[in-house]
Amino acid sequence: MIAQPYELYIERRDPTRNMARYYVLSIQATLFGDVQLTRRWGRIGARGQAMSHSFAREDDAVRLFLDLLRLKRKRGYGPKGRGAAMVSRR
Repeated sequence: MIAQPYELYIERRDPTRNMARYYVLSIQATLFGDVQLTRRWGRIGARGQAMSHSFAREDDAVRLFLDLLRLKRKRGYGPKGRGAAMVSRR
């Protein structure tokens, strides 16, 4: 069981390269009591792709969540507006 679900939405836009991408990370509990990190990505306005990772412990899911966030920030992803990326807790 997880303490709180996490959800993050970030984008990367570069009009000179015709680039408009999104990346979504979320951590939620499964029906079986495990923790699942789901990530979705693609072109803004398109359905995109998805991948899920299951964990027995919330700490492991949060660690991967933060590692992926760090990697995406290096590649130029950020919040929809300007400023620092925000993690929302439901």
